[in-house]
Amino acid sequence: MSGFKLVVVSAGLGKPSSTRLLADRLAGATVRRLGGAAEVTVIELRDLATDIAHNLVTGFPGAALRRAVEAVTHADGVIAVTPIFTASYSGLFKSFFDVIDHDALAGKPVLIAATGGTPRHSLALEHAVRPLFAYLRSVVVPTAVYAATDDFGATGDRHTGGLAGRIDRAAEELAALLAGRGPAAAERPEAVVPFAEQLAALRA
Repeated sequence: MSGFKLVVVSAGLGKPSSTRLLADRLAGATVRRLGGAAEVTVIELRDLATDIAHNLVTGFPGAALRRAVEAVTHADGVIAVTPIFTASYSGLFKSFFDVIDHDALAGKPVLIAATGGTPRHSLALEHAVRPLFAYLRSVVVPTAVYAATDDFGATGDRHTGGLAGRIDRAAEELAALLAGRGPAAAERPEAVVPFAEQLAALRA
């Protein structure tokens, strides 16, 4: 296994941000599950906010936004992390995925995650973020990772529900999907594994 292209999309607004911290932990865990055989590209949406707004108005992406869109389009897998505002994903997060062609993420493995100030917003992943990627026909891993402020630094494992355990479980699921497809599968349609086989690999 070599040459996996993993793109991390972080919609955190601060610098540093808890959203980026969670994104980095998810990427690191996935790379470890792949035996280090992955090239990681991180896209900080806060740096593209102006370009995204201009594109929504004019229909023409700037150079930086175009590179980000191309990175996501040609990725083998995507980790998408958003802060939760008003019980849903951030406007910046949604606007970025609105820019991408609606067919670009079809069949692509995606790990979804979110951060928020309170555990009460955790269900936003299931009622907002997961449906977004289902609409884009992505293959979303079963485990979505939500991190409230108090989760960072808390102990726990994959069985007791701690953040570290959830990260490990989600990374394992994403790595399994990537391994089933092989590197650069987005550019080699014949390598795409049917969805039923991907689910079977996750349950094995």
